[in-house]
Amino acid sequence: MTPFLRGMVEATVASFELPGPIAEIGSYQVPGQGQLGNLRQLFPDRPFVGMDMRPGPGVDLVENVESLSLASETIGTVLALSTLEHVRQFWKGIAEIKRVLRPDGVAILSAPFYFHIHQHPIDYWRFTPEAWESLLGDLFPQRLLGYQGPAKRPSNTWVVAFGPEYPRLRDAQLEQYRKNISALAKTPVRWGKLLRYRLGSFITGLRPFEAYLKRDHFQVELRRNTIKAASLAA
Repeated sequence: MTPFLRGMVEATVASFELPGPIAEIGSYQVPGQGQLGNLRQLFPDRPFVGMDMRPGPGVDLVENVESLSLASETIGTVLALSTLEHVRQFWKGIAEIKRVLRPDGVAILSAPFYFHIHQHPIDYWRFTPEAWESLLGDLFPQRLLGYQGPAKRPSNTWVVAFGPEYPRLRDAQLEQYRKNISALAKTPVRWGKLLRYRLGSFITGLRPFEAYLKRDHFQVELRRNTIKAASLAA
């Protein structure tokens, strides 16, 4: 769990009604992170189940997202943060997430993009915003696609996908979400590193350091499916 991911979830909780129960896929809390990875705190009034492929802190059920034991349409909100890049057949995981979600449910999914290969236990994939759109566009009528950092080299990408019975998002909600993301999802950088990045960009140009200097740049776009009118032809 990173400050960005924690802040992105906090911003989503503050901006939208997220129905319960809550299921977190990839809930294992890594030692040394303190309360950063404890997302239960953000949902104090809703049932919360943590799932991971290994037992440990934060894990209530040992599960494989490619084949969940949860009953269909029983979960209000699914969180899968920096998880699907470790799933060999991630498309099966997405199908399972859609299966267990209620029709008015919400899926919050994220993955790193400009990041080193990390074995937990295996790192397979990276997802652009358009990859999320391709995977979820036919399953969820409303999607918020986001990325952290520069457009060509984002540090992380994410999507908040709303089920077919979730109320239509209002413009004011979207604007508030953007404000909340900017306020809550920042990544702290030590002043010494920041000084080195700025000095390096002055000497060599911005491009090699853009991903670090623009880490607190966020872009969020709302996508909706178009409802085709039924043919009136006799």
